[in-house]
Amino acid sequence: MMTTTLFDIRPVNHSRRTDVDLDNLKFGSVFSDHQFRMDFENGQWNTGVIEPFGNMSLSPAAMSLHYGQAIFEGMKAFRQEDGSVALFRPQANITRLNVSADRMCMPAVDEALFLEALSELVQLDAAWVPDGDGASLYIRPFMFSTEVHVGVKPSDEYRFMIFTCPVGPYYKGSVKVKVETEYTRAAPGGTGFAKAAGNYAAALKPTELAKAQGYQQILWTDAVEHKYIEESGTMNAVFVLDGKLVSPALGDTVLNGVTRNSVLTLSRHFGMEVEERRLSVAELKASAESGALTEAFGVGTAATMTPIEAIGFAGGDVSLPPIALWTVMPKLSKALDDIRRGRTEDHFGWRFTL
Repeated sequence: MMTTTLFDIRPVNHSRRTDVDLDNLKFGSVFSDHQFRMDFENGQWNTGVIEPFGNMSLSPAAMSLHYGQAIFEGMKAFRQEDGSVALFRPQANITRLNVSADRMCMPAVDEALFLEALSELVQLDAAWVPDGDGASLYIRPFMFSTEVHVGVKPSDEYRFMIFTCPVGPYYKGSVKVKVETEYTRAAPGGTGFAKAAGNYAAALKPTELAKAQGYQQILWTDAVEHKYIEESGTMNAVFVLDGKLVSPALGDTVLNGVTRNSVLTLSRHFGMEVEERRLSVAELKASAESGALTEAFGVGTAATMTPIEAIGFAGGDVSLPPIALWTVMPKLSKALDDIRRGRTEDHFGWRFTL
């Protein structure tokens, strides 16, 4: 066992890496050798540990199983052109996890410790970072309540963990999305801006109903009137309208996506006109039917940048122009990927090389 000033390290005796074909990966099904674990008890975080990836014991009365105090993040590490490994904008995800923790009455994680644990974990499992287009090491930090207690209150005990998994693309190609005007993902004053587990659980049924109708994802609308676009199921949404890049404005019902922010920042860097505003379903439909909507895509850590080929409105689907004719998303996608993989200069300080 090795010890740092912040946590212990217990490496595996034998790596499973040689048993895995990194060229044939199903997203989220293969896990790297190690995980980080740290428990919160008696009002403070205990010393954490990097240990072999494996199952854990949990009481049936653990409060997270009953009252839903659970949050998570999604991050990625990328193999660089020179063979090294770099994280993409880890500080943004670390900050966002603590925003989620505050909303869910959970303790903050020290940001310096978080980054150190993350860096050590990824370096220890650097051999698991795949190479090639669309491939990366997906990183899942998460926290959940562990106090053994039945009764509604904030837990007094928590566990924070990080594990990683080598992945290929989340979506293989373009998607069709349905504008959802019945079910609701998040309401004003709720937890929509937090990356809380319950937000995703609530989305499962309407998403499955949409899939049964031939769609891959949902475009969520506001909970009050169902008149305004908010985000997609696993992604923020971006549209090219009359040559402008338009994304629904952030608020307490929309996740502040790191990839979304990166794409909008790159767009402004390239001199594009960018609008973050309310976008009505009526405007989106009219723009799609008139041809003013020339591109639409989802952006997210898992999904990266996924083209939307058609949008399902009440009354029928409207197809977008052939993706082969698009110019905005391909340019942004290449620029983002070049930064993440060390192929070009990083003007924004997003790349965190290990």
